[in-house]
Amino acid sequence: MRTRTLGSTGPAVSALGLGAMGMSGAYGAADRAESVATVHAALDAGVTLIDTGDFYAMGHNELLLAEALRGRDRDSYLLSVKFGMLRGPGPAFGGHDARPEAVKNFLAYSLTRLGTDHIDIYRPARLDPAVPIEETVGAIKEMIDAGYVRHLGLSEVDAATVRRAHAVHPVADLQIEYSLISRAVEAEVLPTLRELGVGLTAYGVLGRGLISGHWSPGRSAGPGDSRGFSPRFSSGNVEHNLALVDALRRVAGAKGCTVAQLAIAWVAARGENVVPLVGARTRERLAEALPALDVDLTADDLAEIEKAVPRGAARGDRYPSAFMADLGVGN
Repeated sequence: MRTRTLGSTGPAVSALGLGAMGMSGAYGAADRAESVATVHAALDAGVTLIDTGDFYAMGHNELLLAEALRGRDRDSYLLSVKFGMLRGPGPAFGGHDARPEAVKNFLAYSLTRLGTDHIDIYRPARLDPAVPIEETVGAIKEMIDAGYVRHLGLSEVDAATVRRAHAVHPVADLQIEYSLISRAVEAEVLPTLRELGVGLTAYGVLGRGLISGHWSPGRSAGPGDSRGFSPRFSSGNVEHNLALVDALRRVAGAKGCTVAQLAIAWVAARGENVVPLVGARTRERLAEALPALDVDLTADDLAEIEKAVPRGAARGDRYPSAFMADLGVGN
């Protein structure tokens, strides 16, 4: 497994990370035993970075990871945890809370659920508009100084917010959606990260399955699958977006890899400070994703990919309208 360092101050991690959200019902029912087996397979393959959020199914994901990681050497993997998104007993979200006292409260619960004495990278899931980022980062810095957290991360914020946070404490990485169909970070965010020496962990590299090569025309999201509310999967948009995948499939065929591998390799090729996260829920999908690190893209390959999926070519926002206002950058 190749490794990359998250920025100039962050840890060395596997060049591909595992995002665990889908193992807790975000895309419909998931098999617990298969989820645990997938985490084990990832670790055995050399994946060291595992990403979760304390609000993923109200703590279910952290408890699942605690089960999967039990008995493993704590120094053999790194946990990236997001916090601050408020939930109710139903499916609705209730805003954000990144007050200093909330930071410490959320952290205490995560440490307990995960069965660990520290979090490797801790980050607010979204910017809390009621709390200056300096106050949130200051609280995380206190937890770093106390040994409960190792590194500061951010999620879905703009370049100006990264600068403000970084002035309080070095930011290891920004986690943000980045894929062939979500490239807004390229305008200001990515250059700022490179300037400051901050890494980028990219989620949604397969567009929640849309550009994986496995989503087919006429397929609908099943019960509990959040893609049923995604504008990019809606009728009228999804047909257009799958036509882009067909164009990408031709490039992948010429390269001798799958569409998913090509899409992951493209993100990995954006720079040594970029680490793709794959949301594999099964060992089969993980096994497909891992060889993407061996797909070396030439300048001609990148030009063909750009021709197949030009920047801004996708139709539909990456989140429903109610969530778009929470994002530091758009599509």
